Order: sequence, then structure tokens, then C-alpha cells
Amino acid sequence: MKYERSFNFSAGPAMMPEKVLEEIRDEMMNYHGSGMCVMEMSHRSKVFIDIYEQAVADLKKLMNIPDNYKVLFIQGGGTLQFSMVAMNLMKNGKAVYVETGSWAKKAIAEAKKVGEVIIGATSKDDNFSYIPDCSDMDIPEDADYVYICENETINGTTFHKLPNTKGHILVSDQSSMFLSRPCNVADYGLIWGGVQKNVGPAGMAVVIIREDLIREDIDPNMPIYMMYKTHAAADSMYNTPNCWAIYCCGKVFKYLLDLGGLEKMAEMNEHKAKILYDFLDSSKMFKTVVRPEDRSVMNVTFRTESDELDKAVVKASEAAGFDNLKGHKSVGGLRASIYNAMPEEGVVALVDFLKKFEAEHK
Repeated sequence: MKYERSFNFSAGPAMMPEKVLEEIRDEMMNYHGSGMCVMEMSHRSKVFIDIYEQAVADLKKLMNIPDNYKVLFIQGGGTLQFSMVAMNLMKNGKAVYVETGSWAKKAIAEAKKVGEVIIGATSKDDNFSYIPDCSDMDIPEDADYVYICENETINGTTFHKLPNTKGHILVSDQSSMFLSRPCNVADYGLIWGGVQKNVGPAGMAVVIIREDLIREDIDPNMPIYMMYKTHAAADSMYNTPNCWAIYCCGKVFKYLLDLGGLEKMAEMNEHKAKILYDFLDSSKMFKTVVRPEDRSVMNVTFRTESDELDKAVVKASEAAGFDNLKGHKSVGGLRASIYNAMPEEGVVALVDFLKKFEAEHK
């Protein structure tokens, strides 16, 4: 590294690839001879339209997105999508949700404002420490879709096998695992992800939606910004979009393509996670809280025997130059988010720190 950077284990906003940040730095004052920073230029200018179109093309290539899907960049982050999904897709006023943790619960709460929510499966009985069996859920024929939070950032679980939707549309919140591994887009009707965890700066979500789900027969009284058809018809530029986030995300898409694509990224992520999980499984002080078969590769949740000791770990980690190891306030404990941009050396350094802490606190 040319300058000192911390290992930031935050769940989001999170680390971005250093190579991408260096490119952004070099283009900050004068993007490609335009005389402007991207933050200054019109979203209608040819320069920015080129940035936008390249970002869309690179994401389509990276994920092998079929031609009958649209890529949308929508402001408001992930929380807005909890509402937009239900408001746009609940044609019959009924949907099935899989309750796997904090973010699934928030999505459920918003969907209930729009229509009937059926909990198809839940892991609430064991504090959301596993992914429930979704192989034979009771799904009404007239259910509009089945919704999952594919990776629970707070609880540290992930789907390693998609639910059996029995022919119904699958909607997935992929925020904290977006672009971390290959994804067969055709398995889904809609994928969305808040970009601040694994792709770019906060303030925007990427929505990948099958075109037949972009409804024209939408409630005319719905706020126009809440309609997917508004964004699809205007190529994400109905109003001034989050130009800076689109630019930064485009840089990350290109970086991942140059790296070797999502297959290569998945290989690197699995290797990093194994280093940390292998230590936690062998530790007498630190314990994971998720069943091994459902562990997230992105968000590793663990704890000690007491809240006091957890706090001591966090305090010591900050003094040692590690950031954001404290677990979410709703569940406590400890959490290391090791997204795409977290280098292997950061995970190795964390394990060395935890080993040292354990040896000194026997």
C-alpha cells in the first residue's frame, strides 16, 4: 500500500477496492478531459450518458443478465425497495416472505402495509441462526411472489440453495452479497441490492427486474418515483440520478470483470471466509452463532461468553487499527463483514489479533 489504510469490517458503508479508489482519485478534478468532476457534470451530458451506459453494459456482462431484464439505478437505498417491491408486484395483494432475520423482518413490515403477507418459513425459533427449509412451503396459487433476504447482514446467514417457489416469482434482496458469487439471474423475477455494502457509496440500489414485471396497470395514485415503470422508461434518469454512485459502481463492475468475473471473486471470498471460520471453530473463547451449513461468506457473526468481554474485544480491536467489529445493536456480539474489497491480508490480520487477544485473556 502506498499509504496507510485501516481494515474496515463495517457492514456498510464498507471498503471499496483500492485500485478503484485510486482511479477515482486520479479522475476527481478532470474526468477524461471534460474539465469537470463527475459530481459536477449534467446527467444529460454525453460524458455522463457514456458512464451510465458502460456501467449497465458491464453489469450485464458480469452477471450474464438475460435480454428480457432491465437494470435500474434507484435512489433511496435498500429501505425504499422494501416498499417498492410490494407496491409494484402485489397485483393480487398477497405474497410469501421467508423470515430469516432483521432485514427480512423489515421487508415484511413494509409489505404488510400493502397487502397480505404469508410467512412461508421462519428461523425465528432459534434467533435466526439458520436458514429454514424452503423446499416445500405452503404457497397459495394466487401469491404474487416469494421474497427472500438472500444474505442476512446482521444475523450472518445466507441461502446456499434457493427456495422452491413452485413456479412463483422469486424476489431477492441481495444487498450484502451482491456480486460476491455467480448468480443465475433467470432464476429470479427481481433482484435488488443496496450498493453501499459491496459495490459503491451509499444512497442507491441496483434493481434487476424482468420486463414483464414492470407493470403498466399500476395504481395511478402511487407516487411516480415509486413505480418501476418510471425508472425503466427513462433509463434510470426520470430525475437527477445518483450520478456519483453510478460512476463508482461502474468502476467496480469493470474491476470485477478485469479480476476474472464472479467465479474468481467467489473463490477469493470463500478462501477468506474459511480462514476466519477455521479459527473460530478452533477457538475456546470465540464462538460462531450460525449453523455451519448456513454461514454467510460476507458477514461473519461471533461472540464470546459475555457482553463485557465482547466490548473488551471491540475496544482492543480499535486500538489495534481495526474498525467496526461491534455486532449490530439489535443482536450484540461481534461481526466481521469481509466483502469483496476486504483483502485476504485483512482477514489474516484479524485472526492474528483474535488469537493474541485470546491468549492474553485466558
